[in-house]
Parts: sequence; structure tokens; C-alpha cells
Amino acid sequence: MGKTLYQKNLEKHTVGKLPSGQYQLFIGLHLLHEVTSPQAFSMLREDGLPVLYPNRSFATVDHIIPTTTSERSRPLKDPVAEEMFARLEQNCKDFSIRFFGPETEEQGVIHIVGPEQGVTQPGMTIACGDSHTATHGAFGSIAFGIGSSQVADVLATQTLAMGPLKVRRIKFTGSLKKGVFPKDVALAYINKLGVNGGVGYAYEFTGPVVEAMDMEGRMTLCNLAIEGGARVGYCNPDQKTFDFLKGKPYAPKEGWDKAVEYWKSVASDSDAVYDDEVEIDCNKLAPFVTWGITPEQSVMVNENIPQGTGEAYDYMNFKGGMPIAGVPIDIAFIGSCTNGRLGDLKDAAEIFKGQKVSPKVRCWIVPGSQKIKKEAEALGLDKIFIEAGAEWREAGCSLCLAMNPDKLQGRQISASSSNRNFKGRQGSPTGRTLLMSPAMVAAAAIKGCVVDVTSLFS
Repeated sequence: MGKTLYQKNLEKHTVGKLPSGQYQLFIGLHLLHEVTSPQAFSMLREDGLPVLYPNRSFATVDHIIPTTTSERSRPLKDPVAEEMFARLEQNCKDFSIRFFGPETEEQGVIHIVGPEQGVTQPGMTIACGDSHTATHGAFGSIAFGIGSSQVADVLATQTLAMGPLKVRRIKFTGSLKKGVFPKDVALAYINKLGVNGGVGYAYEFTGPVVEAMDMEGRMTLCNLAIEGGARVGYCNPDQKTFDFLKGKPYAPKEGWDKAVEYWKSVASDSDAVYDDEVEIDCNKLAPFVTWGITPEQSVMVNENIPQGTGEAYDYMNFKGGMPIAGVPIDIAFIGSCTNGRLGDLKDAAEIFKGQKVSPKVRCWIVPGSQKIKKEAEALGLDKIFIEAGAEWREAGCSLCLAMNPDKLQGRQISASSSNRNFKGRQGSPTGRTLLMSPAMVAAAAIKGCVVDVTSLFS
């Protein structure tokens, strides 16, 4: 009987089994940022403990850093943000951890920096004090978010206790129409299975649609696994994975062929047995838009909001049966660990080229890393955005969670390429968020309301 990638990785990284039934896993890669790490380092200092394997930890600053050039000078204007930034810098220095800071020109959102630096690799166990760590599963790793006390555990022992998961294979068949993107595929499986559907599961994403995706698309697909309740989401590594990693700063240089041979071996066997299997026909998909206060509450752009009443309807001030197309927006945000990569910016630029942002809308374009910003500027994408009337910003998490100066005001409605539409998520306790793909955000920015981006291609 064959094994899944999850089962193989679990076996390879288990160093012991606890009386609770949990496995003690060796963590191959530990990623850090400024929000969940200060408490962990304080725990180490209180107990007089070193970081066991500092070469397996990497850090960057992303959540609190401003995205306008004028506000990034040190010290930061926000004293709390400055303290978090300074403590991460000092902790990395004291414990010999590689810090991708702004001065290195390698700073960015942690789940974008990891892959672009090549520290994310197939067959790894990866942990980070951030919900969307599942992003790294796109490379055939088992990646998951942890809390601050667990961050301390990993720093001190390079291990973590974790209960076993069931594995659900989600097979995406057919192909994507022009204007339908990996973000739509992700919202589709969350819509189908629910925000709690993945509780207790690892999601394995397979099928011709996944095979056709580039690595950026797979990262988006895995990024949202946590929004469907799954602890991890992953794709099996293939030639696209290896091609992406080759030449990256921390990817293997000597012994490349041997590394690829191992990476191939961790993929799920063809006769692997799954606890559950789901199939989604992507031929039927149109662009998705969330209408409520969880990523599950979504419809395709050509559909109406479902009939109903309750908290989501009251908070959003939407009525059941009304079309999602035509809903006016105030803010358009393209960025985040979900959709802040170069391909996302290219998709948006295709829509913005020769167009103008509606005078009713403020549009922010936030690259996911300093490296992506440079690449986009080399391609002239920044000029397209600026000429359209959008704001071209510095790398950071920005409006995804608003732990920085980028926030919604009052009851503003945001068309956002990020990952969560929870109440208050984007900085205002009464602000409203509509999740969609970067291309859909661009189209909404131009029209001043939700619009089917596929209509702009005809």
C-alpha cells in the first residue's frame, strides 16, 4: 500500500511519540517575524536557553512595517511597531539568526521571502508563528502555523508536538477560463467544503488544474488551506518545483541532482490511500467574490448573494438575492502573502494598462517583497499602476491585517486580494472586505464596483 506525502514526511520527521498520542516532530525550517517571536525569545532568556539550530531559522519584518517610503525611516513613528522591529533585529543578532531586513533589500512578507530565498524546499517540516504558513506546502512540504509558546519550543528544541492528521485529496479537474485564477480555485474549495471542513485534515491538492499552475498559483492555493480549516495544504513536487528552486540563494548547489532525487521520492505514491477524496470541476468556475464575514461566504461574480439573514447580512448590509456584481467599493488592495507575488502584479497590470482608477476609489498596490518590487519595476509594471492612478508602495503585509498605518476607515468597503474578510480584519471595526483575485480587484478599482473581469477580456 502506497503512502501520501503527508505520511512520508510524518514518518521521516518523527523523533518520538508522546503519551498523549502526539508525535514529536523535528522541524526542518523555522520562519520568524516580529509579531509572534518577541515573547518566544523572552521565554528562552528567562530559562537561559540557546537557540538549538540557529541555521534552521530565518526572519523578516512584515506585519508592522509601513508601506510608504516616507514612513519607513527609523525609528518608526509608531513606538510599538518600532519596539517590535528593534527587538526582532536584536534577537536575531543575539541568537545568530539570519534576518532579511530592509537594509539587505531582501525584506518582505515571510511566506514570500521563504520560497524566493530557496529556504523552503520539498520534504521539509516547516513551522512559523503565522496562520498562513501552509503557503509553503506548494513545494511539497508539511507547513503549519504555530503560537508564540510553540515558537519558543522550536527555537529551543527544533521539535514540536503535533497530533496526526487525516488526509483529504482534492482533485481539480478541467481547466480554468481566462479571467479565472488560482485565488478563485481556492475560494471554490472553501465555498464547497466550508471553513471547518478541513478540521483534523491535511489537504492534498491534485489534478490537471494544479499541474498546470505555476508555483505562484500553487502557493495561493495552499495559502488559503487554513481558511478551510485544514492544518496544512500541499501539492506534490514536480519539475516546476525544481525549476523554481534552482539557483535560489539557499537552494542546494552541490549535490543538486541528489536533492531532486530525494524531492521526487517524497511525493504521494500513485496507490496512496486517502481518508477522503473530493473532486471539483474547474470548467464550471467563474471569478469568486466573498460577500460575508468568512471566506466560505462567497459566490461567483455572476451569481446573487444567497437568501438568508443573520450576522453576516447585518454586518455587510447586504440583502439575500442581490447580485454581488455592482456592489460599490472604496478601497482596492492588491498584495499580501496570498497574492503579492510578481505574477499577481502582472495579472493586475494587464487590467490596469491604459485604464484609470475610478475617482471614487483609492487603490494600493503592495509587492510582497523588495525583490518582487525591483522585478516589477524592471518590467515597467509600476509605471502602469501609477499612470492608472494607483499607489505603488513598499513591501509589507499592508492592508491584509492593518497592523501598520494601512487601514480601512469607518464603513469603507475594500476589494482585497488578501485572505481574510473577518469583521475588523482590515483595521476598522466596521470596515467591510470583499476577497477576490488581483485581476478582479483591478477591475473593481477601475469600475468603482464589483465587476466580472472576464468581461474586460472580450
